[in-house]
Amino acid sequence: MLDGIINIKKEKGYTSHDVVARLRGILGQKKIGHTGTLDPDAVGVLPVCLGKATKLCDLLTDKEKTYQTVLLLGTETDTQDISGQVLRECAVTADPAKICACIQSFQGEIMQIPPMYSACKVQGKRLYELAREGIQVERKPRPVQIHHITVIDMASPRVFMEVACSKGTYIRTLCHDIGQKLGCGGCMEELVRTRVGTFALDQALTLDQVETLQAKGQVEEALIPIDRVLERYPKITCTGPEDKLLDNGNPLPVKNHGPAHPGWVRVCDSRGIFKGIYQQREGTGKYFPIKMFL
Repeated sequence: MLDGIINIKKEKGYTSHDVVARLRGILGQKKIGHTGTLDPDAVGVLPVCLGKATKLCDLLTDKEKTYQTVLLLGTETDTQDISGQVLRECAVTADPAKICACIQSFQGEIMQIPPMYSACKVQGKRLYELAREGIQVERKPRPVQIHHITVIDMASPRVFMEVACSKGTYIRTLCHDIGQKLGCGGCMEELVRTRVGTFALDQALTLDQVETLQAKGQVEEALIPIDRVLERYPKITCTGPEDKLLDNGNPLPVKNHGPAHPGWVRVCDSRGIFKGIYQQREGTGKYFPIKMFL
């Protein structure tokens, strides 16, 4: 079984689930998970975790994401992107300076209402399932963080933007809300995810490229080791007598490993093999396991 992360370039027409399903067929391995959905029409970075690395899925989902998107002003749809049914069309009268100022006003922490065509759940049912049945339900606004938003180019009615944002941000909702604030409406025409944490688009592989590597017996070369993804955390190495404690997921004494680290630490056995993430519990003098990768 393969253990690690593959940086996949998701292509148009695939859901994130489709990517996982095809990889299972290519690699002959069931234990695979993705790190955050991309709509079928969107393309870009989708880190996929294999084997033991599936324990990282929730950690990678939380990472900052960067997108390049095209906002189409003057067109409003039921899905908030160009694939939906057009609800309203309007002339775009705002000048470039006003459009840029409006876009910049969305930088920082903002409140977003999840779109009806999304995977969010209400009373155990996905919103998109309700939307397909013609059912509209109230959705509560929730905070998201727009770290930066940059206008790359403008050719009215299209605005080309780069957005870096937190987990849970809907770029099509951002496009819709910008259009609402300008009074002309708007929707997302294109979306490319260029980065998830340290995973960048220029280093990503298509599914066909992964299939070629597998056929050549070289797919392990594309795997990013689990501990490399976590390398920003300090590393401690167990002494020989501590190896058994580590293998059993037991606490480890802080005093054996220099100054205490307040956050997470990567723990390796005495041979230098990465085994898990630990964290100090205040007042105990010990590191306790958070996630084990045995």
